[in-house]
Amino acid sequence: MSSSPSIGPDLERVQKTSFIIGLVALLACLIGAVAESRQFFEAYLMAYIFWLGIALGCLAILMIHHIAGGHWGFAVRRLMEAASRTLPLLAFLFIPVLFGLHSLYVWSRPDAVAADELLRHKEPYLNIPFFLVRAVMYFVIWSILSLRLEKASAAQDEAPSREATRRLALISGTGLVLYMLTMTFASIDWAMSLEPHWFSTVYGILMMSGQVLGGFAFLIVVASLLVQSKPYSELIQPQYFHDLGNFLLTFVIFWAYIAFSQFLIIWSGNLSDENPWYLHRFEGGWQWMGIALLVLHFFIPFLLLLSRDIKRRSSWLAAVAWGVFLMCFVDVVWIVAPGFGRAGFQVHWMDLVATIGIGGVWIAAFVGRLKAKSAVPVHDSRVEEELEWA
Repeated sequence: MSSSPSIGPDLERVQKTSFIIGLVALLACLIGAVAESRQFFEAYLMAYIFWLGIALGCLAILMIHHIAGGHWGFAVRRLMEAASRTLPLLAFLFIPVLFGLHSLYVWSRPDAVAADELLRHKEPYLNIPFFLVRAVMYFVIWSILSLRLEKASAAQDEAPSREATRRLALISGTGLVLYMLTMTFASIDWAMSLEPHWFSTVYGILMMSGQVLGGFAFLIVVASLLVQSKPYSELIQPQYFHDLGNFLLTFVIFWAYIAFSQFLIIWSGNLSDENPWYLHRFEGGWQWMGIALLVLHFFIPFLLLLSRDIKRRSSWLAAVAWGVFLMCFVDVVWIVAPGFGRAGFQVHWMDLVATIGIGGVWIAAFVGRLKAKSAVPVHDSRVEEELEWA
């Protein structure tokens, strides 16, 4: 293949609009923070965890593709690369969380630690200096991974090279291990430690399964929009959407399996220091959100994605993916928000506006990265085979 078609639609307008909406929403949250600073930090943390999960989910999917290959990755590789390269921006957007540590985490308050024997026992790990060191380490590792994959991909774009393809696979193999390790600890630091008396050995896997599920949903939604214009209308075939739909179905099942496994282990153990986590989420109105997750995040997507026709029609599959994407946010809220100690089910206006704010800025950065490269990795040694198959 000798040409390198650019991304089709007018993304300049999308980028500017997203950035303006995001900036206005974040400014509105900052104004609200003057009167309700604690509420601002809670809303910001939830929104941040959600959008970081989309970027990391896409990074994980990209690495899976480089290791395993497959036609499905050819269609959305540039989307995955663009999403993963937003991680340096997300590192910058983490800064407001640091200003809210005392509002968010009970273990960061010396008086609370002094009065709680368990917090004193966990203090060697749960303390502000070590928390900051770990956060820096996570973002350094994630950013280096995305940068190395970007450089190897750029080298592959310059000239045909099977060595570049092997290098991408090698980086990805190491990268997946690092992703699983760092995200396990990051999920403990940023979410599970909101309730430091509780723990789960599968919490990190639960968060990662949600990230990859959200990543696939995001890729399907964006691909369904791009396929309406050239060059993606010529590149993305129904078979690709079918494969992406199968992956979406797989991770819907995997997420449900991990979520149910955690619930079953804790509930059957019936320990007084573990059950409260679920009890808080099964009362005060939170139970309806849990039921919604069961129905809208598992049963309905599971049944719809069993249909071959739905998976081969981009508009139908995109509708399912939109639902899964939105429920991924609901899942983050259900996991995180009760840990703030809110009295019953509450959704504050800043919860939604902060999500729009970070999302608008992130989408603008994503589109900027997407515009910078051709739609097709033209010198990937597998491209000709993919195009012939399509």
